[in-house]
Amino acid sequence: MILALLQKVILASFDILNDASVWLVISFILAGLMHNLLSPDRLHRMLGNKKISSLVKATLSGMLLPICSCGVIPLGLGLYYSGAYLGPTLAFITATPIINPAAILLAYGFLGPQIATIYLIAGFVVPMLIGFAGNALGGRELHAPSMENPVERAELEPGEKVTLAQKLSSGLHWGFFDMGISVSKYVCIGMLLAGLIITLVPPSLLQQYLGSPGMISLAGIAVLGTIMYICAVGHIPFIAALIAGGAAPGLAITFLMTGAATNFPELISIYKMIGRRTVIIYATVLILTSFIIGYLTNLYLLPGFVPFFDLTHTRQTIGLVNNLTFSAPVFLRYICSAVIIALGLHALWPGVKRLLPKERIA
Repeated sequence: MILALLQKVILASFDILNDASVWLVISFILAGLMHNLLSPDRLHRMLGNKKISSLVKATLSGMLLPICSCGVIPLGLGLYYSGAYLGPTLAFITATPIINPAAILLAYGFLGPQIATIYLIAGFVVPMLIGFAGNALGGRELHAPSMENPVERAELEPGEKVTLAQKLSSGLHWGFFDMGISVSKYVCIGMLLAGLIITLVPPSLLQQYLGSPGMISLAGIAVLGTIMYICAVGHIPFIAALIAGGAAPGLAITFLMTGAATNFPELISIYKMIGRRTVIIYATVLILTSFIIGYLTNLYLLPGFVPFFDLTHTRQTIGLVNNLTFSAPVFLRYICSAVIIALGLHALWPGVKRLLPKERIA
């Protein structure tokens, strides 16, 4: 019984990792390049402040990237440790997985213009609110402690200049062996917890919650979506099927927002690499705003909602989405998953080594 449960958890965790690993590796590369190639002064002018314009820039840039909530972790942390303030960092981390061009097209095609428009507006407003909260309540986490950059240190040598190749090499090293190792450790732990949640929460229970418009189920689905791993693009057809079966529209929006915007790997990574207060700000504002939006949708915005489903329009939408979405080959997913697991084991090994008997180590 226990072995069967463990096997299901591991398989579910590996499936989740396979879905996210390619984007994680891409994000390690982008975070490293951004860390070394983007001018600190320019980044500080853009995102290293509490201005509303910085929150808008971070939210809009996040809305254009088709990256899941796991893949956005290295990018968001890379921004933070390169000079961005906490508010823009959280706005970017929230907006990226919720809203992107593919998700919007699928929402309009499967859920209809009413739900999709509310979802689009919420996808902009909620990251902005989380960014405001981060700037207002961040405390010492408002900006990251200064991190020394070996490339910049080399620039202090008289008459010596850093080449583009050196910057690229140093950036990739930072992306994988500093940021990558730190993030992968928490991603691996979070994936196991996410696999456990998926194994223990049967689809029938989820469907029962989504089918009830009450406040208790709305609050429950907001919390459940926060800890589960959900891809907005992949789950929109699933949500459309539930709505067609009688699920409340507000619950669908709440589930998509909390589920897409965060999960265990992301929460653990933010907790360990930025701080406890940041996780509390992020999760609390996300759950409350998603709950309120879902409640207002059910009670005031769409009280007599009629499910939308147009097969012809849906097929056209799927065709457009396929052109916008990158689907990684299976072998590439396995390679990237192996990279994440290797980086995670490298980070966890010193702790495991201390637990082993001394004679075994010898």
